[in-house]
Amino acid sequence: MITVSENAKQHALGLITNENSPEGTFIRVGVDGGGCSGLTYKLVFDTIITETDKIFEDKGIKIAVDKKSFLYLIGTELDYVGGLNGKGFVFVNPNASRTCGCGESFGV
Repeated sequence: MITVSENAKQHALGLITNENSPEGTFIRVGVDGGGCSGLTYKLVFDTIITETDKIFEDKGIKIAVDKKSFLYLIGTELDYVGGLNGKGFVFVNPNASRTCGCGESFGV
């Protein structure tokens, strides 16, 4: 399962509302090869669910992830932080054995 922190929920709902996103908009997360640690996180807003997606809902936020990426993201919490290094969504991934300094890539 992929979960959403309360802070991430508030920011996601704000973005969906402020951008006048179509009804049924959800968060799509995934993993691509690349980055300094080998794998990079993806996060986009989407409206189309494919037959290979795994769908989760936490705190009223729907999240889609493709089956391959899900293997790397099991147990991950999507959070939102604002600090000296910038603000944005972050992945709190218990499967990551190493991460880069910016937190955008990881390795297992």
